[in-house]
Amino acid sequence: MLRHEFRPGKLVAGFFLTLAGITYAGDAGDAWDTPWFAVIPMVVGGLCLAGVVGLLTRAIRNRRDSRRTNTPPKVDQTPQPPIPH
Repeated sequence: MLRHEFRPGKLVAGFFLTLAGITYAGDAGDAWDTPWFAVIPMVVGGLCLAGVVGLLTRAIRNRRDSRRTNTPPKVDQTPQPPIPH
């Protein structure tokens, strides 16, 4: 199974957008009454927080990568057979 890079900024953005969807769904289902303007700060605040988390993640990863040694990978030195033309 291929692994992917963990992106916490996308996780935060997805959480707040899901929360906004649940808020609208609860209002549509008459479970509670949500004012029309309540979801806008929730989404904008969540996207701003996701941006900050993304920037912090990038800064941490760049700092960690810069501390690693920059040695080139080892190249296989075994002789290869000639390529027929």
